[in-house]
Amino acid sequence: MARRRKGDDISGWVVIDKPAGPSSNAVVGAVRRALDARKAGHAGTLDPAATGLLAVALGEATKTVPALMNAPKTYRFAVRLGAATTTDDAEGEVTATSAARPGDAAIRAALPALTGEVMQAPPAFSAVKVDGRRAYAVARAGGEVAPAPRPLTVHALTLEERPDPDTAILSMTCGKGGYVRAVARDLGAMLGCHGHALWLRRTATGPWAEGDAVPLAGVGRADLRPLEEALAGRPRIDVDEAAAAALRHGRPVPSPGPDVHGGWAAGPGGSAVALVRREHGVLHAGRVIAPGGAAA
Repeated sequence: MARRRKGDDISGWVVIDKPAGPSSNAVVGAVRRALDARKAGHAGTLDPAATGLLAVALGEATKTVPALMNAPKTYRFAVRLGAATTTDDAEGEVTATSAARPGDAAIRAALPALTGEVMQAPPAFSAVKVDGRRAYAVARAGGEVAPAPRPLTVHALTLEERPDPDTAILSMTCGKGGYVRAVARDLGAMLGCHGHALWLRRTATGPWAEGDAVPLAGVGRADLRPLEEALAGRPRIDVDEAAAAALRHGRPVPSPGPDVHGGWAAGPGGSAVALVRREHGVLHAGRVIAPGGAAA
């Protein structure tokens, strides 16, 4: 029999301002231990060297992770022009250099091609799978790996600052699966000067911005946020107590209104009951939120 994980059944989100150094999983583990939570996860990996918002889900909030994984995220990052690296960031070995330094106008003119519905090739040093193996595992072993381009929605990509000829600071808001390192690499290639990401910081994720984040050091239960906050971008369907009870037992209930996919049902008081879909006037439960799943 599997040993039951120790900890309390607390639920909610903690939005951490991740420092440079620890992996995203290490941050999740630290939050789980600090709050003595039984179950934890996160909604969107940040590389160890990256900083910024890492949303950590506890307890029943882990059932809402998919909603936040698909939500837009915003990054502020620096592109070092003039050099390409093996990892597309400052931690890799330099593979090519250039003396060319494009001006601000050239950079701004290149950005529309990287905006909108694009195909982006993940970095060789990334967690995507190629022929059943993680790309970074192949790359670290000295093998050649070229992850296939994948669709990505880039809502906005702008040049924010130009502190010196070698550096361009950009801001990007994108959907699920975007790699800032790949943007730096592709921008450098388009400009004919090579490029890599010097640093990056996630400044927003789903409904949360920098002002909502708390430092990892000293995090506690007072920092817990209601799990419903992660569902703010999805259609909300209010139900009465009887319908809430039926949905929690997996039974469909009548619900007039247009069809809704990817919504959530809220019981009396606004607490989440389940992730739902509404088809032809009938509400069907997907992931069910246990009573008391709101933040303690």
